[in-house]
Amino acid sequence: MRAILLVALACMSGCARETPYQWHLPPGFPQPRVPADNALTVEKVELGRHLFYDKRLSANGTQSCASCHKQAHAFAEEAAIATGSTGQKHHRNSMALVNVAYGSTFTWAHSGINTIEQHVLLPLFGDQPVEMGAAGHEQEILARFSDDPAYRDLFARAFPHSNEQVTFDHVAKAIASFVRTLLSFDSPFDRYAYYGDDTALSEAQVRGMNLFMSERLECAHCHAGFNFSQFVTHQSTAVVERAFHVTGLYPYSETFISGADYGLYAVTGNVADKDRFKAPTLRNIAHSAPYMHDGSLATLDDVIDFYAAGGRVLTDGARPGDGRAHPGKNPFIKGFTLTAQERQDLLDFLSSLTDTRFLSNPALAAPNAQK
Repeated sequence: MRAILLVALACMSGCARETPYQWHLPPGFPQPRVPADNALTVEKVELGRHLFYDKRLSANGTQSCASCHKQAHAFAEEAAIATGSTGQKHHRNSMALVNVAYGSTFTWAHSGINTIEQHVLLPLFGDQPVEMGAAGHEQEILARFSDDPAYRDLFARAFPHSNEQVTFDHVAKAIASFVRTLLSFDSPFDRYAYYGDDTALSEAQVRGMNLFMSERLECAHCHAGFNFSQFVTHQSTAVVERAFHVTGLYPYSETFISGADYGLYAVTGNVADKDRFKAPTLRNIAHSAPYMHDGSLATLDDVIDFYAAGGRVLTDGARPGDGRAHPGKNPFIKGFTLTAQERQDLLDFLSSLTDTRFLSNPALAAPNAQK
């Protein structure tokens, strides 16, 4: 009996505990899906937050996840295209990590990456282009964390039942856990739509919302639902939609231009998938410029001009031609006209999707930012 009591007392002070993470969602909202082999815990989230901001996770120690996914920019960045740790340029814009816990697929154009855990491995180990550059440097990188007493404790708390705790499998699971907590549901639009505050939106923002939802503009056809994106799944989802779209950003080309980004085609090899890309969330869109998969549209005014024209005509560069005539272009992108007041109303509505708390929440910031 005495031995049992001693063990119980020892566990009260020293045994590892896994604390289930509590979601903070609007009333009645469904919870995101979480993989069965990576239960969401407070301890994993905290480890993931440290790793997300730690440059030692890159081979040369110069870049972290947060280097391209900055909180003030809705976990995107202000550059048109990303730059890897070795200085190699990416061909795409860093996508905002807003409500990715609800994502049904990840990256700008990949139909087979369906979990955040899978997605995390791309910047870590990808070599076309090199981002974090971990491939070939695995043991060196892991040693940086296993030799750090603070990290040994963080890994032990996050994965208390594992014999080998500092592994890339655990790194990916911890970062994925942190990224799942990047939830944005405190914008004026949310207070208006989900918390019953009829005063949260101005009259101009309401007019802009009605324009956004209208058949005249068709914005909501691709930017639909509570996350303003078709790529959404959660615990109550019966059918997962993964629609990629041609917007008319570039003209169709029969031949293949070296260095051009043909979107989903690079994954499927299906010619019908040329220039198809994901329609990302519009949450916090006013803070995640520049826009489109290649960052080629600098402002929201540019984006409105682009869709109002039904695409664009390029007269120079590697792919000149009329994107409006692309045979695969989404039929809902047909162009429209706006008065000056309507344009401003639409911009005002898009600004209502800004969650200032999300952009500055210390719980999502670098650990040392709280000190």
